Amino acid sequence: QVQLVESGGGLVQAGGSLRLSCTASGRTFNMYVLGWFRQAPGKERQFVAAIRWDGISTYYADSVKGRFTISRDNAKNTVFLQMNSLKPEDTALYYCAQRRSSYYSTNSREYDYWGQGTQVTVSS
Repeated sequence: QVQLVESGGGLVQAGGSLRLSCTASGRTFNMYVLGWFRQAPGKERQFVAAIRWDGISTYYADSVKGRFTISRDNAKNTVFLQMNSLKPEDTALYYCAQRRSSYYSTNSREYDYWGQGTQVTVSS
C-alpha cells in the first residue's frame, strides 16, 4: 500500500507562485510514474503533469506548459510541482497520484494511488 500526502497549497494572487509537494510512504515509488492532477468545482479531474522514474522525462498539459515544472527526489520519496505565473483558472484542488508503470498517462483512471489533495486558489 502507498500513502501520498500533498502540501503547499494556498491562496495567491494572479502572477504569483506556489510549490506543491507530495511525499509518499509505504512501498517504494522509485520505478513508477508520478503525476499531478487538478479538479475545479463542477469539472472533471484534469491532468497537469507527470514525471517518470528517471526524473528526466516529464510531461505537461498544454495549459500549464512553460509555467509549471514537475520534479522528484527519489531519495526523499517526494515529487514537487513548481507553479509560476499563476492564473485564476489554475484554481482547483490539486492531487498527487502514482501509476504503477514506467510509462506516463494523462488518464486519471490509470493511476493507482491518490493523495487527499491540496487546495490552490488564485485571486485576480
